[in-house]
Amino acid sequence: MHSESKPLGEFDLIQRFFKTGADQMRSNSDQTIALGIGDDCALLKPAPGEEIVITSDMLVEGRHFFMGANPALLGRKALAVNLSDLAAMGAKPLGFTLAIALPKADTAWLEAFSKGLFDIANQYSCPLIGGDTTAGPLTISITAFGSAPSGKAIRRSGAKAGDEIWLSGSVGDARLTLAALRQEINLSDNELKQIEHRMHDPVPRIELGIKLRSIASAALDISDGLLGDLKHILNQSQVGAEVFLDQLPKSASLQKQSETIQKQFAACGGDDYEICFTAPTEHRDAIDVISKELHLPITRIGRITANTGPTETLQLLNNGNLLSNTETAKLLKSFDHFAK
Repeated sequence: MHSESKPLGEFDLIQRFFKTGADQMRSNSDQTIALGIGDDCALLKPAPGEEIVITSDMLVEGRHFFMGANPALLGRKALAVNLSDLAAMGAKPLGFTLAIALPKADTAWLEAFSKGLFDIANQYSCPLIGGDTTAGPLTISITAFGSAPSGKAIRRSGAKAGDEIWLSGSVGDARLTLAALRQEINLSDNELKQIEHRMHDPVPRIELGIKLRSIASAALDISDGLLGDLKHILNQSQVGAEVFLDQLPKSASLQKQSETIQKQFAACGGDDYEICFTAPTEHRDAIDVISKELHLPITRIGRITANTGPTETLQLLNNGNLLSNTETAKLLKSFDHFAK
C-alpha cells in the first residue's frame, strides 16, 4: 500500500473516509438518529416503547487479527462482532461509533477499511454516528447501539431447568482456519477457501435474534468458544446444563479432522459468532419454522438442568456417554484475552 506524500490530519482523515459515508447512510436511515457526526455527542431517539441496547468491542492487531490483515475484511469484522452482540439480545441496529488508533494515515488502507465498514453498515442499516481517531498501535474499538421493545431484550439470566439448548449455524470453522494459518493443521488451498470466511467475515444473526424475542428464554453469541460462553448463561441463570457433543453442528471440512480436533474446535474454538439460546420445549415447532424461514440450520444441542450446588454444573455427553472430569476440563478452556 502507498501513502500520500502529504500527511493526512485527523479531521481531514475523518472527513474523507468516515463522515461522508456516514452522512450518506443517515440520509437513508430512519428517524432514530436525531444528530450524528459533527457535534460533541450524537443523539438517538428510539421509537416509543423501545429500549436502547448498547455493546462495545475492541480489536487489537496481533491479538485479535494478524498483522497485515485484509483491511476491507477487517472493517467488516470490526462491526460484525458488535452486531452479533445486538443479535443475541434480539435488538435491531440503530447506529455505531468508531474509535481507531492508526500507526499512520495510510490512504490505501483507510479506503479499503472504510469501504468494508460501510458495506456491512449499509447491509444492516447501522450508520456511523461518531467516534475518534489517534496515532498508535492499530486498535479498532466500536460501540454499537440497537433497540428492542421494552422488556423483550433477550438476557442471559432467563434459562430455566427443562429448557432446551439450541445453536445456529455451525461451529469450529473459524478455529480450523486459524489452525491452518498457524500451520498447526494442513489444509489444501481449496479447503481453506471454503471455510476462511468464518474467521474473517462472520455473519451477525440479526434476523434470528429479532425472531427469538418471544421464544428464547436466554441467549448469547459465541465469540470465545461455545462451552465457555454457555457457562455465562448458566452463571447468570443459576442453572446447570447437559451438552451433547455428538450433536454439535460441524461443517464437512471440520468433519474430515480427527474426533479429538472436531470436539475441541467445535466446543471451544471461538470466533464463530453464532447464537446459542435456550427455549422451553413447547417452542420446538416455532424454532423449526424460523430455521426454514431464514434458511439457517438451528440445532438442539442439550438441555438446561437444575443446579443444586454453589456453582454451575456443566455435564458433557458424547453418544450418550458422560465425559470424565478430566476430559471435560480440557474442553472448557475458552479464549482468554489476557492469557499468554
